[in-house]
Amino acid sequence: MNLRDLEYLVALSEHRHFGRAAAACYVSQPTLSTQIKKLESDLGAPLIERGARGVLFTMAGEQVLARAKTVLAGTEEIRAIARYATDPRAGTLRLGVFPTLAPYLLPHVVPEIRRRLPDLRLLLVEERTAELTDMLHAGSVDAVVLATPVEDSFESLPLFREDFVLAVPSGHPLAATSGPVTTGALRGQDILLLAEGHCLREQALEVCSQVGAGERDGFRATSLETLRHMVAAGVGITLLPQLSVAPPVPQYDGIDLIPFADPAPYRDIALGWRRAGVHGGLMTELADILRTATQHGPRPLGE
Repeated sequence: MNLRDLEYLVALSEHRHFGRAAAACYVSQPTLSTQIKKLESDLGAPLIERGARGVLFTMAGEQVLARAKTVLAGTEEIRAIARYATDPRAGTLRLGVFPTLAPYLLPHVVPEIRRRLPDLRLLLVEERTAELTDMLHAGSVDAVVLATPVEDSFESLPLFREDFVLAVPSGHPLAATSGPVTTGALRGQDILLLAEGHCLREQALEVCSQVGAGERDGFRATSLETLRHMVAAGVGITLLPQLSVAPPVPQYDGIDLIPFADPAPYRDIALGWRRAGVHGGLMTELADILRTATQHGPRPLGE
């Protein structure tokens, strides 16, 4: 058994087809098939069920697969240690960001990361918070940008505080307000929210519970863009993070944006990474870039 055999097994799990897995590994299909059979022979147990409906993993195969992924992640960590020892700023960094922040933060910060860390190979991953946390534990990403609180098992640095703004349809009674509103203006309102699994949903629900607002029945959006379209269509009102309405994000016709008076509802954003991760030396510099690259709205934290 060798690492390459484990890579073949993982590729087979991802593609569920010998031909596609072989192509992904840049080997012929007979080579991959032979090595999988050799792995089964070495272990003395069948790992794969080969049938007309494609590839299925046996119970033993699923258990071996899980451990193979762990071994390969550890191997990549070893390689990263070696690269980092040579030049900490010239390796690969896999950075995860959650969906209600990634499209609005990254256009600000990626050019600055490239300018200040020109030899760093940055790989970006967009997933919900729970998935990013799992990926960080598993070694699939090296660092994550999350809304606080960050798990105690991770190292973290505060980045910035992002206020929420109120988005209402043009013509809504609240749109006639001449200035900022208090969160009390939400009392009795039904708020459009994201679906389960988005941290922004939980943050908005907390605001609603504090002021006596509720969730709009029968609607849960999968993205901020859907929320925006629904507000513009007059379906309801919602809370949006500052970066999602700041330039270069275009303004939507049919929506009025109303700031909240202090104390405004907000979310704090932090950078997290594994305590034993090999990129720890880069995190302070990366955090500084993430804090200062946004020019609109969010207040830097932890400077």
